[in-house]
Amino acid sequence: MGRRVVLGLIALGAAGVAVGAEVERAVDTVTAPLRERDPTGLTELIPGSGFEIYSVASSVPRRTAADYQLKVHGLVNRPVTLTLAELEAMPQTAMTRDFQCVTGWRVDDVHWSGVRLTDLLDRVQTRSTAKAVIFRSFDGLYDESLTIEQARRSDVLVALRMLDAPVSYNHGGPVRLYVAPMYGYKSIKWLGEIELVNEVAPGWWERRGYDVDAWIGKSNGRDDEPV
Repeated sequence: MGRRVVLGLIALGAAGVAVGAEVERAVDTVTAPLRERDPTGLTELIPGSGFEIYSVASSVPRRTAADYQLKVHGLVNRPVTLTLAELEAMPQTAMTRDFQCVTGWRVDDVHWSGVRLTDLLDRVQTRSTAKAVIFRSFDGLYDESLTIEQARRSDVLVALRMLDAPVSYNHGGPVRLYVAPMYGYKSIKWLGEIELVNEVAPGWWERRGYDVDAWIGKSNGRDDEPV
């Protein structure tokens, strides 16, 4: 991964969170040509979809229905490791919501479906001492977290489908998180592990300056406040 590309995006992203819409527009202007010439795969465009694809790893392994596993453990009474088929067999919830990136771009009316995270937490029987949830990507680097209250919102999905199809590799499949009321860096791709813990831990981007509570509208002064 190109060091200058990573450091540039980190600095610009942190500035966008800190000072609002004016800096965010400047970030978009500066980083657009950077994304176009970035040879590292840190950012990619999916033509015609409106999505920009970000990865902090130089490469990410592929998982299929045959070898995918989601480990759920920590402060729970019934830890499990679930296959894709087992996740698909759980009750599925569908919703149509926007996907908003903190850098300013948005894709409207994305169709999502999957297992409500709160249903999965009920299955493993979270303990009363569990105050937060840590998510880890099978890319080996990326992690995120939510408070237990945030994780139990009805609009937080362990997503198995988006855009009327199984979650693709580029979008973080076969399983990713979707946190509807928060900026996209909370919606971790290539989800491989969920751990219940006793306190929130800053995620990969948050350790580099992003807001731990990533409510849409909180940092850029333009989007709707969370409901």
